[in-house]
Amino acid sequence: MNLLLNIIWLILGGFIVVIAYLLGGILLCLTIIGIPFGIACFKLAGLALAPFGREIREKEPPGGALAVIMNIIWILLPGLELATFHLLMALVLAITIIGLPLAAQHLKMVRLALLPFGFEVRDMAR
Repeated sequence: MNLLLNIIWLILGGFIVVIAYLLGGILLCLTIIGIPFGIACFKLAGLALAPFGREIREKEPPGGALAVIMNIIWILLPGLELATFHLLMALVLAITIIGLPLAAQHLKMVRLALLPFGFEVRDMAR
């Protein structure tokens, strides 16, 4: 079922989100300072590629003070805009019954788009 939902996700706009995160990650990795932020974009692209059947969890052990500082920088630069984008997409998709599962995935991505450091994407336990 997750495979079918992931295919529908990609057809109905998920592919554009994946491409955008990949391009952002590549551009950020061009500078040494941007490499950690580029890796965060690649993490978001991985989640956007197949969001169904995956969850976001806090890393073990937690990231500590460095993760907090990186999250603050992330929020000030692209994080707030990305989280707002995913929130708006969730609201648009939630208008229809068919779009409700896709809206739920955008809401899942809001958390990682806002605070990517100190969290990881895992497959859900079966």
